[in-house]
Amino acid sequence: MQPSKTWLLSILILSIAITSIHYTDNAIYVHEYPEPEWFTTSGVFITWGVMTAIAIISYWLYSRQNYWLSYFLLGIYAGTGLSSPAHYFYGELSRFSVKMHILIWTDVFAGLSVVTFLTWSLLIAQEWRSNKEIEE
Repeated sequence: MQPSKTWLLSILILSIAITSIHYTDNAIYVHEYPEPEWFTTSGVFITWGVMTAIAIISYWLYSRQNYWLSYFLLGIYAGTGLSSPAHYFYGELSRFSVKMHILIWTDVFAGLSVVTFLTWSLLIAQEWRSNKEIEE
């Protein structure tokens, strides 16, 4: 396996683990998180499922050198982690437990990890320049 695939797979596994903990906590304690009224337990789980599917599909596309679509989906997936501080729009900091703060910021870390890989692959390694026909 190429090192870049191994890195992406590791980052996505870590991110999926982190988001599963955060989203599960959010779903179980949905009424304790300061959030909009339309937030529901089932909505949180559905959102996590969709976002996890996007992460898996993005890896699958990346491993098949369909870089641009993979980059697009990785960007969407990273956005979910990076948007976790939006929780703070719905309540004062004092309304969040220490656990909630930790889960929100580990989600941000996961999103930043995906963005870091995406930036490296796109701008530094420029893997999108590889030609499938030449490599096969």
